Amino acid sequence: MKKRVIVFLFISLLLVSQVSFAQKAKMQPEKEIVQGNTVDTIAKINLRGYPVTPFKDTLFYVYNKVGSFSAENRAKAISDKIKKLYEDAFFVSDSLKIIPSDISLDIVYESDFVIMSILEADAKSENMPAANVAKRNFTAIKRAILFQNENYSLLPKRLGFTALLILILGLVLFFVGKLFNKGSLYVSRNKKKYFTGYKYNEITILSPQKQHFLVLRLIGAIKVFVLLLIVYLSLPILFSIFPATEGYTTTLLRWILTPAKLAVMGFLAFLPNLFTILVIAFIFRYTLKGIKFFVDEISKGNIKIDGFYSDWAKPTFNIIRFLMYAFMLVIIFPYLPGSDSPIFKGVSVFVGILFSLGSSNAIANMVAGLVITYMRPFKIGDFIKIGDVSGEVIEKTALVTRVRTPKFEDITIPNSTVLSSTSTNYSANTKEDARGLVMHSTVTIGYDVPWRDVHKALINAATKTDFIETTPAPFVLQTSLDDFYVAYEINAYTKEPQKQPQIYSSLHQNIQDSFNEAGIEIMSPHYKALRDGNKTTIPEDYLGNNYETPTFNINGKL
Repeated sequence: MKKRVIVFLFISLLLVSQVSFAQKAKMQPEKEIVQGNTVDTIAKINLRGYPVTPFKDTLFYVYNKVGSFSAENRAKAISDKIKKLYEDAFFVSDSLKIIPSDISLDIVYESDFVIMSILEADAKSENMPAANVAKRNFTAIKRAILFQNENYSLLPKRLGFTALLILILGLVLFFVGKLFNKGSLYVSRNKKKYFTGYKYNEITILSPQKQHFLVLRLIGAIKVFVLLLIVYLSLPILFSIFPATEGYTTTLLRWILTPAKLAVMGFLAFLPNLFTILVIAFIFRYTLKGIKFFVDEISKGNIKIDGFYSDWAKPTFNIIRFLMYAFMLVIIFPYLPGSDSPIFKGVSVFVGILFSLGSSNAIANMVAGLVITYMRPFKIGDFIKIGDVSGEVIEKTALVTRVRTPKFEDITIPNSTVLSSTSTNYSANTKEDARGLVMHSTVTIGYDVPWRDVHKALINAATKTDFIETTPAPFVLQTSLDDFYVAYEINAYTKEPQKQPQIYSSLHQNIQDSFNEAGIEIMSPHYKALRDGNKTTIPEDYLGNNYETPTFNINGKL
């Protein structure tokens, strides 16, 4: 029993002595004897090594921090860099080198990718020269990467992923293209159901065929855009498979996301100005609607203003509308995006100069058209004569006036020419309450015919003519007494000025018939005949049965 107590006490004293020895060792630096010499070292008891384990197995330890970069962070960073080299499909072991610097030895790949730096403190922590530590770590890194590449290479996997991605992309493009083709086929099969054309105020803007064509073109454009977008968005995924091209992923996405972000932010910033523009447009729109109501009433004759004709209403409204839209544009202009840009202002000035230089004739015609509108020399449907052109007015625009001749020739006359020429309106006095247009024609008859007979024959011819008014009655004017004949002018009223060629032709025919019936020869101008032995000029149908041609007689002495 005593022996057991003595042994227990001995063991307890031994343990206490070891603990006290260890505590003293923590308070004092170690001293080691190397080949008979004593050297001071850093107490490794105070340092903790963090393993560098890029592939689970520990390659070496890191004991010291560098600045604010702790030893643990250094170990993790070195592991990540070694993994990055392993993931590089084009890794070349000969590009891994040890390069000395002023304060360290750096393990570098391709002269610019520093994997780790071995400092003097790292060497002291392992009681080895810095060159040996660098060589050991260099060898461990190189062997580990080569071993992993030989046994666990990522290149086949990456190639497999690339082939799979290309296959999936091809299938997606194929099915998306099929989907759009089916949509186009469906639209074509049901075009009669969905495409009826588009009309605005009885004006055909789009025919059914054109509408169908535009929809097919739109589907085709959307198809191309979607296919390109799918390919573009798949490129970042494809580039991310290989580390060498991984940097392009962010660049490609930035090309889309940056403009899209700018567009969205610009639109959001423009929203307050957009609402202001909408309010201004709303006010002007309904102001014009109110003005148009009064214009329509004036045009219909429900509202009468002294000195203001009803046919002035619409042209005046067009002028007011143009001025109001111009004023609205001036108000809206500062709220438009980019209106304060020097480029925008320069383009505006350039367009204004081009418009001023290239539209001088057009502006002259517009001003002339405005003056003609308020002069009221003619209107649509009137039969007029401008210069040598006679015909019916079929169109009046701000720039030109179009006239259709009796030969159905459409002639376009610039308004500036109309304003500078003399115009004759044959329809001005042909309304229901007017007397009508006077049609007139002149015949010359010799002095041997009584003028009363001539008057009677001319009036008889006029009354037989179509489109000649009986009230007021036709009348004859003797316009001159010439050397060989008297000039008789028949005047008759008509309210169909656009039919002047037909009326004149019919009138001349009736004059010939009436004179023949009255036995009056139209022998002028300058008609000479030797009556003895000559037949009369009156047609045989108008001559009596007892008519005989005069004989040729010569009375005189031989």
